[in-house]
Amino acid sequence: MPKAIHGITVAHFFETYGVRLKLELVTGREGLHRLIREPAINRPALALTGFFKYFANKRIQVLGAAEMTFLRTLPDGAQRSVLNGMTDRHIPCIVLTRNYNFPRAMLEVAQKRHLPVIRTPMITMNFVNTATLCVDNEFAPSATEQGTTVDVKGVGVMIRGDSGVGKSECALALVERGHSLVADDVTVIKVLDERELMASSRPITRGYMECRGIGIINIAEMFGIKSVRLEKRIDMVVSLRAWTPDAVEERTGLEEYYYEILGIKVPHVELYVRPGRDIARLVEVAAMVQALKRMGHDPALDFNNRLIAHMAEHPAGIKKSLRVTETPSLREEPDRGSAI
Repeated sequence: MPKAIHGITVAHFFETYGVRLKLELVTGREGLHRLIREPAINRPALALTGFFKYFANKRIQVLGAAEMTFLRTLPDGAQRSVLNGMTDRHIPCIVLTRNYNFPRAMLEVAQKRHLPVIRTPMITMNFVNTATLCVDNEFAPSATEQGTTVDVKGVGVMIRGDSGVGKSECALALVERGHSLVADDVTVIKVLDERELMASSRPITRGYMECRGIGIINIAEMFGIKSVRLEKRIDMVVSLRAWTPDAVEERTGLEEYYYEILGIKVPHVELYVRPGRDIARLVEVAAMVQALKRMGHDPALDFNNRLIAHMAEHPAGIKKSLRVTETPSLREEPDRGSAI
């Protein structure tokens, strides 16, 4: 089931993205438990003038050069009034860009109200863009799928199938051929920008794989650090099935099939496992075909169009090759049994 996120604490945001965003806590450690409840960043321009009707109070509040220049024109009493009005509406925190210092009057209010005030040397636009991606990632709908995900030459492939069908063995063969493992057995999936599925593994299992008959192996130590990826977009899903005599396999590739994850449809291919089939090689080829389709080249469609064009140019030859030879019907033979 997809997991919905209703908020993250300022402490989680600070600890998770502090290095990336170059964050420094100025004051308000006691208020780090406050919740960020919307996946966006707000620059409170109108709120600084006292207009709070459409104030996005659930977001991180960012003060840049324009906001700080305006605040310095206000007397201390007006500065206190503005910050008290924002804090009364339960804002999670304030971030000062360009390493600005909070005016003394406002700093006193923040300390008294236990409001986290954070500073960064980043320019405002860069901080807003990067922080938006970080917060959006935290609020993205997520789910887990029983499957192994591999990066095959830039194509993210999630391999599904029943337990013991050979998902990990197939992924191991792909890693041995120079591709990268993203997650083994259980894949954590998030929706980014409501259009992309991003796959990753749980931190505790990252880089490890279970091989039946051998046990747990460390992929990075065996094949090098480049054989493990932290995350990858899912471009297609391959389902492995145990082969049976009545299995119906795709022969032309003209039909498009999809597998739905978190409301997003992903190209889907079914491969039947049986002795003598190199499943890893087939998955590799399927990934390359998908890459070609994304570039506008569909091999099955191209061949179909070529065949139709050939039939249009040589109708007589096609009819001759498809002619069916009639077989004379068998006549009933009289019963030649000997009479008793």
